[in-house]
Amino acid sequence: MSSRYDVIVIGGGHNGLVNAAYLARARKKVLVLERRHVLGGAAVTEEIFPGFKFSVCSYVVSLLRPEIIRELDLPRHGFEILPLDGTFTPMPDGNYLWRVNDHAKTRREILRHSRLDAEAYEEFGRAMLEMCKFVKPVLGMTPPDPTSLSFRELSKLLFLGRRFRSLPSREKYNQVQLLTMSAADFLGQWFETDVLKATMAASGIIGTFLGVRSPGTAYVLLHHYMGEIDGAFRSWGFSRGGTGTISNAIAEAGREAGVEFRTKSPVSKILMKDGRAAGVVLQNGDEIPCDVVSSSVDPNLTFLKLIEPGQLPDEFLEEVRRYRFRGSSGKVNLALDALPDFKCLPGPGAHLRGAVSISPSVDYMERAYDEAKYGEFSSRPYIDIVIPSLTDPSVAPPGKHVLSCFVQYAPYKLKQGTWDEKRELFGDTVIDTLAEHAPNIKSIILGRQVLTPLDLEREFGLTEGNIFQGELSLEQLFFLRPVPGWAQYRTPLKNLYLCGSSTHPGGGIMGAPGRLAALEILKDWKRRAV
Repeated sequence: MSSRYDVIVIGGGHNGLVNAAYLARARKKVLVLERRHVLGGAAVTEEIFPGFKFSVCSYVVSLLRPEIIRELDLPRHGFEILPLDGTFTPMPDGNYLWRVNDHAKTRREILRHSRLDAEAYEEFGRAMLEMCKFVKPVLGMTPPDPTSLSFRELSKLLFLGRRFRSLPSREKYNQVQLLTMSAADFLGQWFETDVLKATMAASGIIGTFLGVRSPGTAYVLLHHYMGEIDGAFRSWGFSRGGTGTISNAIAEAGREAGVEFRTKSPVSKILMKDGRAAGVVLQNGDEIPCDVVSSSVDPNLTFLKLIEPGQLPDEFLEEVRRYRFRGSSGKVNLALDALPDFKCLPGPGAHLRGAVSISPSVDYMERAYDEAKYGEFSSRPYIDIVIPSLTDPSVAPPGKHVLSCFVQYAPYKLKQGTWDEKRELFGDTVIDTLAEHAPNIKSIILGRQVLTPLDLEREFGLTEGNIFQGELSLEQLFFLRPVPGWAQYRTPLKNLYLCGSSTHPGGGIMGAPGRLAALEILKDWKRRAV
């Protein structure tokens, strides 16, 4: 038996690290157990090829909550964001759409395509800003229990009701539409330019097994609009040194507060005693006792793999099994000898310093989804591309570059064959699609890493390869996430909590689930002490 801890956090992803840091700051003795050799979960930087440092999974940041950056003093621990300047979309006819962070320049660019859209862009921006302001407080609150009659829970519902009631009529309609409409239909109410609608709608399908015309994807679009840097919504950036430096900064803040970390320490079982979580058993057989277990891994792993049968209510387990993952994305990371040269805008330039989006039309995006629905990866996928070495030269050797492709769709469940058999074919398809716009890409590749949904599950513990630990669909949000009645980070087992992206407010490098779960754990600790 190892020494006893107040809290053991299972999983060293960024939410687990945030959870541990807040608990240690409250003077709890905390141990973080991570299965891999490195902390960070999906927010890691790894040197896949000599000299080339990749943000292997998560690759951009903006959703990390400002209160976490402030309260953990992350800049002092090495956290630094470099701005991602806009989105460049090449078009098959030789034209392009290039939106940048300068609003006036973007308006002039849209004017090239449509005078009406340039005018609508102003109004759309204001409307989305107001909706972000409305939703922002929700990201920092524990979801209410709508079935409870307690004053605390009723006051939360009353707070939300009052906020909604105070909105102007038009914004009330916008909020309802965002929760019910597809991204394509919602944007279609504002714009007429196909490439503009397709590129903006892409934010509505990130990490979901839905198409741009599927109801509910408008909310996912808003979820990504919620990102902010220095108070500016819809701002995205790179972490200097890769996304792993975010995890390292959080870990350093935790270590300073007294958190202990063990890597290469996979957990095989959560120990139970008298119906309460009482510690963990590692795969090597070590038993580590504790008062509280906080799991940052998803419900499938926590409840179906780490808890012995007979400990949980059958109805709860049924809900857990119904919880939808449906991984839909993959990654292709490239080490390059030079920069890609796009036919529509040849040569190096500022257009390569932001995101490059292969999303030429709404039909293109929907066809990519159609293939995935029937168990095939997209033959012409949506690809979100970044070249972080242009902004942060430290991640590649001099004159060389790293290029990251986030790809949809790559369904976890294939109709024919296995992902082990089709991994390289999937990588070839991504490169071929990119080559249609940047013909030199094949000749400048020095190395490539292809990650399928199966790889994301095996290597990073993401069930079915879902990057959000469960879809951000309407039936899996707020007080329904992950299971109705258990959305406040607690579980049916005493002293066992969830603190990962499977809880409110969901996925992305946000940290809010870890912080909110820590606050709930400390509330319960205080009650027990009274």
